[in-house]
Amino acid sequence: MKIEKQTSGNAALDTLLGGGLEPRTITQFYGEPASGKSTFCTIAAVACLRAGRAVVYIDSEGFSIERFRQIAGSDAEKIADRFFLFEPVDFEHQGSMILEAEKVLKAHAPGLLIMDSATALYRTDLEKGRDAMQALTRQMLHLLGYAKRYEIPVIITNQVYMDTVRNTYAGLGGTALEHLSKVIVRLEKTDLPGIRRARLVKHRSRPEGASFDYGIVEDGIGIR
Repeated sequence: MKIEKQTSGNAALDTLLGGGLEPRTITQFYGEPASGKSTFCTIAAVACLRAGRAVVYIDSEGFSIERFRQIAGSDAEKIADRFFLFEPVDFEHQGSMILEAEKVLKAHAPGLLIMDSATALYRTDLEKGRDAMQALTRQMLHLLGYAKRYEIPVIITNQVYMDTVRNTYAGLGGTALEHLSKVIVRLEKTDLPGIRRARLVKHRSRPEGASFDYGIVEDGIGIR
């Protein structure tokens, strides 16, 4: 049975993704700081809440209530009762909160799970080497399990590092995030001040390289 995609809350992004966010799948956004990762997440969360579904939002970087209000507008208070926020304080706590999130998924009608970001706290555990990578892989597998069990999309954001060989930014997390994410969108700066570009770098049924330009505005994303 074909499962319908659901809107990301942004028409240009829906087009880039071939109709929206795909249930049973992890969609990854990665990019430099201030590239709009959290803004796209909040837009998707608000769209899902407006559709009457619950959203689980795991935020390791400090959730902005003011930004949520800006994007949700007059709907903010009305839809907030279906918004379940988890804020881990370290990488181990992040794993515990992923497990705790299933209580919400079981008790409510979930429409979306967001982790922003999957690697901010992982980055502080990099000295643990293989153990940290294995822990990150387990966390991502739990998220993928939720996506399939509850037939919902999962969005994760990813931080970047400078790949000195290719002289470009690449996403953290190696194969744990790259292989488990069936859709990957890179958010990058352009030569124009304040203009970013969302570029599709992985999709199982869409050509890579498609993109659109945008700016970050008070109520979300402005398409250029």
